[in-house]
Amino acid sequence: MVVALVSGCAAKVAYVPGTRIPFSDNNKSVLDAVEEYRLAVERGDADGLMLMAHKQYWEDSGTPTGSDDYGYDGLRNVLLTRLQRASDIRYSMRYMEVRQTCNGSLHTGCRAAVDVLIDASYTITDVLGKPKRPDKRDQNELILEWDGHRWLFISGM
Repeated sequence: MVVALVSGCAAKVAYVPGTRIPFSDNNKSVLDAVEEYRLAVERGDADGLMLMAHKQYWEDSGTPTGSDDYGYDGLRNVLLTRLQRASDIRYSMRYMEVRQTCNGSLHTGCRAAVDVLIDASYTITDVLGKPKRPDKRDQNELILEWDGHRWLFISGM
């Protein structure tokens, strides 16, 4: 009976709304930044996405060869060439885990890794001029850094 009372009084874990990520101000703030990113992708807002990228942005594309890696300037090129060709973008994310280097209050240089499952579709015109609507599902790790005012993406966009 005592065990039942103790377990019944155990504190419930609070989660960031809409996720299974434990609530903390830091977790909420980084997920808010990722949600801004997700919405900018759906809008096809290349300029807005560039404002979210850190000047030291680096993408290794997850392949063993370095030929497809790019930095901040390469990100601009990717966004202006690939994103601008897509329309009717649907880009949803399921937030799986958040890991942060800062415990407690945020300070310049704090980093966060956000593991996400992506479910996306978009319309693009193929080489024959016909619209195609591929569905994409993937997992990704977004790395962000706190600059003292906001979260900026270091990689994963």
